[in-house]
Amino acid sequence: MKQLNLFIELTRLKKPIGFMLLFWPCVWGLTIAYNFKYDLEIYFFYLLLFFLGSVLMRSAGCIVNDIFDKEFDQKVSRTKNRPLASEKISIKLAIFYSCVLCLIALLVLLNFNSLTIILALGSMPLAFTYPLMKRFTYWPQLFLGITFNYGLILGWTAIHGQINLVPFILYFGAIFWTLGYDTIYGFQDIKDDEIIGLKSTSIKFKNKPYLILKVFYLFFSISLILTGIMTNLNIYYFLLIFIAISQMFLFQIRKVNIDDANNCLNIFKSNNFLGLIIFLAIIIGKIQ
Repeated sequence: MKQLNLFIELTRLKKPIGFMLLFWPCVWGLTIAYNFKYDLEIYFFYLLLFFLGSVLMRSAGCIVNDIFDKEFDQKVSRTKNRPLASEKISIKLAIFYSCVLCLIALLVLLNFNSLTIILALGSMPLAFTYPLMKRFTYWPQLFLGITFNYGLILGWTAIHGQINLVPFILYFGAIFWTLGYDTIYGFQDIKDDEIIGLKSTSIKFKNKPYLILKVFYLFFSISLILTGIMTNLNIYYFLLIFIAISQMFLFQIRKVNIDDANNCLNIFKSNNFLGLIIFLAIIIGKIQ
């Protein structure tokens, strides 16, 4: 039981916000691409596959992140008690866990078409090198955005077997969504990160955080509107997207307090609700 609890802690399974933020872009891409005049069995099957894939890959990613960041985590108050940082789990065992999770994820991936499989495998270097970026650039959140929203492309190709401009428009915008919410998340550790020499957009824009968050969320908002226009979604889509945009500008940006770690965490977690709103907007927007 102790090892199970350590595994759950290592993979953050008790903190679903991580894999949900990975899951929502997959759902958006799949839902935009799917023709709901056909049997829904395939749609729900793919939803399940993307959910399993999100949980598995997020869990494996957390392990890899903790392996790379073990020494840094030991110096940060929020992370010093993580299983690897506190040496409750060995690096060898952590690597074993990560490999098993990746193997199971591969079995899930093999249920998709060839293009989706190839594209997903091509994203692996990004997924496992992201933790290193904070050592070299103030833009690790950009790399996270490129990686975390990649499922949006996969959701589209799972249905169409090819790529066009529509998923790329939303994918581009979703990268800015991640830049926004992970910048907010990064304010929790900004003091410790500066002391130990790590970089982030939170540090880079600490003197003008509200302006940069507005820029990030503006790009995401534009992509949501363009996606609705390009796919001929109905008026209800745009009404719900207005709610989503309001959540970003009137709640997240206005309510965030960059000096309050708990506040930053709660604002960050609210993006799970935002992901749900956008999903519902796409579903309802496709009703003719």
